[in-house]
Amino acid sequence: MLLPILLLSAAGFTVLTTEFVIVGLLPSIARDLQVSVSQAGLLVTLFAFTVAAFGPFLTAYFARFPRKQLFISVLLMFGLANTLAALAPNIWVMALARLVPALGLPVFWALASETAVDIVGPDHAGRAIAKIGFGIVCATVFGIPVGTLIADAFGWRSAFGILALVAFAKALLLWVYLPKTRPHNPQASLRAQFRILRSPLMQGHVLLSILVFSGMFTAYTYLADILERLAGFDGTLVGWCLMGFGAVGLIGNSLGGRAVDRHPLIASMVFCALMIGGMLALVPSIDSTLGLAAAMGVWGVTQAAMFLVSHVRLIKAAPQAPAFAASLNIAGANLGIGLG
Repeated sequence: MLLPILLLSAAGFTVLTTEFVIVGLLPSIARDLQVSVSQAGLLVTLFAFTVAAFGPFLTAYFARFPRKQLFISVLLMFGLANTLAALAPNIWVMALARLVPALGLPVFWALASETAVDIVGPDHAGRAIAKIGFGIVCATVFGIPVGTLIADAFGWRSAFGILALVAFAKALLLWVYLPKTRPHNPQASLRAQFRILRSPLMQGHVLLSILVFSGMFTAYTYLADILERLAGFDGTLVGWCLMGFGAVGLIGNSLGGRAVDRHPLIASMVFCALMIGGMLALVPSIDSTLGLAAAMGVWGVTQAAMFLVSHVRLIKAAPQAPAFAASLNIAGANLGIGLG
């Protein structure tokens, strides 16, 4: 049953690339739509806060629907939204083109994770979600630079146009190859799913995710500036450093998947402590090539691991409503992105 999980991972790459690709396109979008870069940057905030605000509720509602039809519908929606973005005549239409996929992202991510766990069984939840996470990590590593290269060569609208075609193609692949799977608990009402929010343990898990991701993205936001101002790197070298930072995240994704299956909370504490250590070591190591590489490597590995570990930690804490629990982590992550 590896093929369905790999297809969901590939679809996840498209979904997450749609969220992140705009980061490298903001200057071009701002010039073309005649707004400031800061105004165009609000498109990123709009996406993140929409996911945080509506993700859990939409996931709880759609959790009762057949997975295959739901995943295909989400990808078709992403294809149409990216087509609209490619044709957007002004910032308002562009905002609509970003709002629509922001509503679908948490539904896909949460339910794809749940479906992967259903395929392999709960004992291997971390490794199954790690395979889904592989597509997500690849989106953060390659999505932004590849989108930027396409935009430089053919214009930013082409980047969204290609994303639209890829989304439609993957919807077709899911239609052909993804087996039909039943909802995890189709009889669970919205009220029953929301009931897990009353648990102090679940509240603590969600708060932990918000704190972790807020700190993570507050630091990551300034990484390029630190490399440029303090290390004296030019734009090209900074780009390669960020590419390497993301690439080592593939290691973290694998390590996190194995560790979280054994001890979710211990894995969270260990990876979080190592991530903080990497962050704190960065500036003191700025004049040492080896030290800087080590600090960024530790940070990059553990940051990617924390995405996965936080996700699985909430799913394991609420086995009666795993998709809704996963959506709470996604909401917390995007709230952290917005705050960071």
